[in-house]
Amino acid sequence: GLVIDGRTLEHVLHDNLQNIFLELTEKCRAVVCCQATPLQKSVLVKLVRSKLKAMTLAVGDGANDVSMIQVADTGVGISGQEGMQAVMASDFAISQFRHLRKLLLVHGHWCYTRLTNMVLYYFYKNVAYVNLLFWYQFFCGFSGTSMTDYWILILFNLLFTSVPPIIYGVLDKDVSAEILMEFPQLYKM
Repeated sequence: GLVIDGRTLEHVLHDNLQNIFLELTEKCRAVVCCQATPLQKSVLVKLVRSKLKAMTLAVGDGANDVSMIQVADTGVGISGQEGMQAVMASDFAISQFRHLRKLLLVHGHWCYTRLTNMVLYYFYKNVAYVNLLFWYQFFCGFSGTSMTDYWILILFNLLFTSVPPIIYGVLDKDVSAEILMEFPQLYKM
């Protein structure tokens, strides 16, 4: 990891040292900035995100971290003594820093698998329905008549095809939380 203070960060961000600094950060697993201004934090996240095309995670606990949290791909706010500004601006909120591991490894894994399966589900659901409409047009001579009543289509999308994704999204856990915490390598999968 790399730990950098605010004064050094000021020189790196405004001088022609950006490329050297980015090469150094590419070799690090984590970069920790201490005693940096809110603007420096957000500029650093923007720089890493735009130049390195990296996925960024910003963790903060106070109002001075809000701009950094908003610029990052994923922002995590920690509720604490400094108030709730970071929590209000974040994508995820946790009560203590130690919960970050479970948020990333367990809930991040579950969320990713659920979202990918939901996209596939909706893709195939729509393909099936559009396929029916396509073949129906051959039988009606391409007249443009509707195959189903308007209300049946609404009920199909609202009732019949929304319940399985909701149940799946709430209940599906492909791997237990204990295994995900024990083997962090599963997150890369």
